[in-house]
Amino acid sequence: MFTTRTARAGLAATAALTVGGLLLAGVTSEAGAAGTGLKTLAEAKNIYFGTALTQSNLSNSTLTAVAGAQFDMVTPGNEMKWDTTEPSNGTYNFGPGDQIVSFAQSHSMRIRGHNLVWHSQLPSWVSSLPSNQVQAAMEAHITTEATHYKGKLYAWDVVNEPFDDSGNLRTDAFYNAMGSGYIADALRTAHAADPNAKLYLNDYNIEGQNAKSDAMYQLVSQLKAQGVPIDGIGLESHFIVGQVPSSMRANMQRFAALGLDVAITELDDRMQTPASNANLAQQATDYAAVVANCLAVPRCVGVSQWGVGDADSWIPGAFPGQGAATMYDNNYQPKPAYNSTATALGGSTTTTPPPPPSSTCKVTDTVNAWNTGLTESITITNTGSSAISGWSLAFTLAGGQAITSAWNATIAPSTGAVTAKNVNYNGSVAPGASVSFGFQASHTGDTSTPGDFTLNGTRCA
Repeated sequence: MFTTRTARAGLAATAALTVGGLLLAGVTSEAGAAGTGLKTLAEAKNIYFGTALTQSNLSNSTLTAVAGAQFDMVTPGNEMKWDTTEPSNGTYNFGPGDQIVSFAQSHSMRIRGHNLVWHSQLPSWVSSLPSNQVQAAMEAHITTEATHYKGKLYAWDVVNEPFDDSGNLRTDAFYNAMGSGYIADALRTAHAADPNAKLYLNDYNIEGQNAKSDAMYQLVSQLKAQGVPIDGIGLESHFIVGQVPSSMRANMQRFAALGLDVAITELDDRMQTPASNANLAQQATDYAAVVANCLAVPRCVGVSQWGVGDADSWIPGAFPGQGAATMYDNNYQPKPAYNSTATALGGSTTTTPPPPPSSTCKVTDTVNAWNTGLTESITITNTGSSAISGWSLAFTLAGGQAITSAWNATIAPSTGAVTAKNVNYNGSVAPGASVSFGFQASHTGDTSTPGDFTLNGTRCA
């Protein structure tokens, strides 16, 4: 998830493999899109390949260019959750969700609604209701939101994460008021509001066969036997490198045998940062394995990565010191996992190599970090033969970093892909000379420096 997710039990250390032949083959000049888009490759296999977006992502043109080129399904990260859509009883706010839907529709992407009922990101007024009022509030919320988006969504995560880490139903406001029957009631209510949307239960740590996935299997078996409308199971798939369950395919097959679709709904694969080549190679192996599992199960309908790239991933904020969990790096350039995924989908990764760094500029940077903050000093050296008159340096901050102040430059925006521009006294840089600037930023665990710098449109060494 993008916010308020706790650490997952049972997810431990990372594993390492040699790089082998999994180094990045190259990228094109179009927003980090390598080879044939994943969506095109996936559609040729009769599945989708999706991503998650938040409202703030829509202002990042680099991110949205990758999203539009590579993915054909969108899940809103936060914009359809209860705390956004009904912050107070009976008062609804669909504006943020509508923006995600509008973006998806303008890019011919379908939408997975996420979510209608969840114990987290739940307004306090819901938990404060007398127990005899919770069912009516839940049904009203589901009906109003599902009706608002009727005909626009491919599917809904109707109940999200109903089980705790031990495989017991969570004792949240809904269970406390209605018992386990709240799940069937939520599904029936959603179906009545939007009969054509596919209805899912979605959870984490149910990818392999274990106590938690057994509990989900028993629940959906009962729901099917009772005639409750349910169409699919979402496997969130928040992995650590080297820990994709060996029983994942068999687990997916047993859910499919119940007559249910299965979907990989929130895929990422985290590691310690800064990322090592060995972990990036293992991540590539993991992504390929997940795609292969989906393709081997006829009722696996698609795979969605949770976020577009490492710069917008939720991982560093939830797991300090970990990150690099997606197929795209902090600059939205494809990583080895992109190539392995494309290959698993039947594509080719023989793409144009990235342009070499220019011989006319060099950038060095140093970071000093503490608990939740850092300062970064950046020096631009003119290694060319002509003077620079006015400079603009583009780079991408690591996920979770946000600039709070800067000196000797103006920098905007404060997160993600940023641009630093000279101030009135340091815009001229003679051949062989240097200019320095810096900034202070907050961080959520990832204190790594940017990977690439582009000066006035030219990539620097």
